[in-house]
Amino acid sequence: METVHQLTVSPDFTPDHISGWYVFNTWLQRNLGLHIHLEMYDSFEAQRQAIQADRVDMIYANPYDASMLVREKGFRAVARPLGIADECVIVVPAESTVQHVEDLQPGARVASTDDPDIRLVGMIMLEAADLHKGNIESVPVDGYVLVAKALLQGRADVGFFLKDAWDGLSNAVRKQLRPLVTSQISDIQHAFLVGPHLAGSVEDIQGLLVRMGEIEKGAGVLESLGFQGWEALDHEETEFMIDLMDTLKAE
Repeated sequence: METVHQLTVSPDFTPDHISGWYVFNTWLQRNLGLHIHLEMYDSFEAQRQAIQADRVDMIYANPYDASMLVREKGFRAVARPLGIADECVIVVPAESTVQHVEDLQPGARVASTDDPDIRLVGMIMLEAADLHKGNIESVPVDGYVLVAKALLQGRADVGFFLKDAWDGLSNAVRKQLRPLVTSQISDIQHAFLVGPHLAGSVEDIQGLLVRMGEIEKGAGVLESLGFQGWEALDHEETEFMIDLMDTLKAE
């Protein structure tokens, strides 16, 4: 019986690209000669449960979870998308009197998803206003469109967005909102990781991703993902990103 390998994607991808990941999965299967099933999880918690149960073999992971995947589960980071960093945008309603992060007051209602790296970076940025989890009101939502909705409906005073998700909002929505600040931590990015069950295929997978734009239909698949291409990640670069995330977690 042929082994089926599971591919999954960090739940913070933009909805516009969901079909792109299914196309990518088909392309990957064809070029690797492996049977791969793409499983999408509704939440980070559900995805982490699958990882802990060793059901995941390949993952496009957020940098927060990369630390656990590499150091606890034996995954290897092989590639990252070109020119896409995980920056956090802090946003308020357009009519808000808040002009700078420092203007925010204790008790502020903060809308965020369960995207761990963006929430982490966002909370660090709020420290400029002496805000922390003990003196804000958290407004948890299931996606970045719902962060925008919470701001527009007056249920939140400020919201955290992954920059890619903020850029993907419609102009009509963005006109009703106003970004205060965007983080500039260009060294934290999502990455494509390969698990222990596919250890023997790491070099093949890395080479395939890096050459994706040159391979038949690869350029079109990249476009459907919103990527320019992939660049190889080596061990030192992976360790640097993980150390940086661990430093931010300790802030």
